[in-house]
Amino acid sequence: MKRTAASLAALAALSLAAPVRAAAPADAERPEWVALFNGKDLDGWVPKVTGYAVGENFARTFRVENGVLKVAYDGYGGTFGLRFGHLFYKTPFSRYRLVVEYRFVGEQLKDGPEWAFKNSGVMIHGQPPETMQKDQDFPISIEVQLLGGRATGERPTANLCTPGTNVVMKGQLVTEHCVSSTSPTFRGEEWVRVEIEAHGAGAIVHEVNGQKVLGYEQPQVGGGNVSHYDPAVKRDGRLLEGGSISLQSESHPVEFRKVEILDLVGCKDPKARNYKTYFEQDDRARCRY
Repeated sequence: MKRTAASLAALAALSLAAPVRAAAPADAERPEWVALFNGKDLDGWVPKVTGYAVGENFARTFRVENGVLKVAYDGYGGTFGLRFGHLFYKTPFSRYRLVVEYRFVGEQLKDGPEWAFKNSGVMIHGQPPETMQKDQDFPISIEVQLLGGRATGERPTANLCTPGTNVVMKGQLVTEHCVSSTSPTFRGEEWVRVEIEAHGAGAIVHEVNGQKVLGYEQPQVGGGNVSHYDPAVKRDGRLLEGGSISLQSESHPVEFRKVEILDLVGCKDPKARNYKTYFEQDDRARCRY
């Protein structure tokens, strides 16, 4: 059927008036890793040391020197005194991939616990630092335990420890405090790369130098191994969808040269400029058009 000149003009006008939908960005699959540690200072981080107020960096336990985030004890007068510390990032996360590169250096303080030799950790799904009591030793959290080896014997890293928490493994509730990974032992001062993949209250996976070494799910509040906490914060049985991320101080000097995160929560609208195909949870408030 032939169209008249008038009908063709009307169709053209409608075409011009129709909104133009933006195509998905060309880099929608390119991962956008964000450095939580900027290599210059502690901007964005909040210290909490047992016996001191939130924000007080006792004896400069946490510091940045030569582009490295250091946990040091030269201001402790030679005595650790169970002053466990944690350096919290300002923003909580729930679904993400987190990479840290660490190494142990120097000597442990002489009165540090025997188990704390070459011992640190990345605490995830943790309570906010402002909810910790002044004398609380550890945040209620899931700990990705970082260990270095002794002269002999095996001592894997990226283990699981659970201050005030429990997890599920192979369908069973795990209430023991620490579960060893299958990683090799690192005895010297070499840098070790640990990656943590967290999916809210679902699966959490630990990797060491690119190899999976441990997995579990359903992180939840429960159990012991944390003291002087506010009972109102420790609601046993509550699933942990996410929470704070912090680095640990346990009496042996340790250094971190990289702390980076790939957030898996974001804008899932393909029309948005910041849409990413790998986002697993939608947050339309973050969309940018």
